[in-house]
Amino acid sequence: MSRYKVTLQYDGAKFLGWQLQPKGRTVQGDLEKVLRKISNQKTRIPVHGAGRTDTGVHAMGQVAHFDFETRLSDGELIKALNGNLSLDCRIMTVEKVHQDFHARFDALKRHYQYQCFTGNSLLFKNQAWSIPKIDMNELNQLASLLVGDHDFLSFSKYHEELKHTRCIIYKSEWTLDGKMVIFHITGNRFLHHMVRYLVGTMIAVIEKRLSNENYYLLLKNPQKDVRIFKAPPEGLLLVNVVYE
Repeated sequence: MSRYKVTLQYDGAKFLGWQLQPKGRTVQGDLEKVLRKISNQKTRIPVHGAGRTDTGVHAMGQVAHFDFETRLSDGELIKALNGNLSLDCRIMTVEKVHQDFHARFDALKRHYQYQCFTGNSLLFKNQAWSIPKIDMNELNQLASLLVGDHDFLSFSKYHEELKHTRCIIYKSEWTLDGKMVIFHITGNRFLHHMVRYLVGTMIAVIEKRLSNENYYLLLKNPQKDVRIFKAPPEGLLLVNVVYE
């Protein structure tokens, strides 16, 4: 039995997120169905992802691993997987790794981006949050405060089983590409809904729906289940996952 590491892309619009659900289509569910089909195996072949993206969230560089017995070469396995997957999910790379590799727990950094579109176009409806006007200077001032080791309890969906809610943020900045405004954030880990809460709250500040002082207090005085602002899922993209 060999352990395989795969990098994949998917359009999250028609998925109920990454993780298996009792009902509804998920990325993990699609991958496991295809592996069973290829191996002609009736029992589940678990696929473990580096991150559990939510409903509607996209990925350019999601990473996963699974244990699989096959005579196919790595190139043949990619073709077999993609030949049975739908067109909104593609395997980009596959490689055999050591047995103790874990896609989630071995990850050192994760890079997400969130896209906001300031123009009028139906083409970006599934890929960005439509925002009429954005102040880049103020957004980057707010984003700079996130860099470092912070408790992001205020900016996450609270889960009692978590040991702690601290994350180390290595990069946090907004860039401009034409009418597309993109928030880039890289960290060692991310909490449930964290990036969407951060984006939604920063946008609320520049739209004067929340004060700069309250934003600062949310970061410096973390509280659970705070009623703040959450950006919609379609603008969020898992760009890549970094390993040693």
